[in-house]
Amino acid sequence: MKTPFFTSSELVTELRDGKPVLFPTDTLPALGALPSFADQLWKIKNRPRNKPLILMGSSQEQLFEFVKDVALKDALTMANLYWPGPLTMVLPSSSFLVNALNPEGDSIGMRVPASNTAKDLLLKSGPLATTSANFSGEKPVISPKEAAKCFPDIPLLGPLPWPEFSCVASTVISWQAVGNWHLLRKGVVIPESLAN
Repeated sequence: MKTPFFTSSELVTELRDGKPVLFPTDTLPALGALPSFADQLWKIKNRPRNKPLILMGSSQEQLFEFVKDVALKDALTMANLYWPGPLTMVLPSSSFLVNALNPEGDSIGMRVPASNTAKDLLLKSGPLATTSANFSGEKPVISPKEAAKCFPDIPLLGPLPWPEFSCVASTVISWQAVGNWHLLRKGVVIPESLAN
């Protein structure tokens, strides 16, 4: 079946109907859904439920309402340095989204991508539960054609070609305590405090 292509406004309608979507970011193609429909992303990817999803937004304001106050100052400092960009911060949260994105934890990974195409969609849709557009355990897809081949029934953001992206997953850091971060995954950007 041919993958349907949608404008960002049309894709938002699909999202609100509970459907997952495919869209570009600054790192890799993403598979996303509204958080209330996030459960299907694990099934679609055959992804273990102990691997959390990421909350992607168009701005830090869109995301940080879900962060516990104790981590907010540190998160704002990192966001001002590295967002939008390829840095995912895992931050403590007590919001309803924890169960939707990280059912076995008490934190949420968050990111604002440096992609105007992605940010335009996220501004219209609100924050999305996201993951890379590939089957769990397989190498990431690096083009809309590959994403559509993996997930032929999932609507894909047009027009093509998509803007260029790095093809490297984001760096992931986890907040531990005030002023204390832990590097979980190396990507393109490494905060200076974690570079050693």
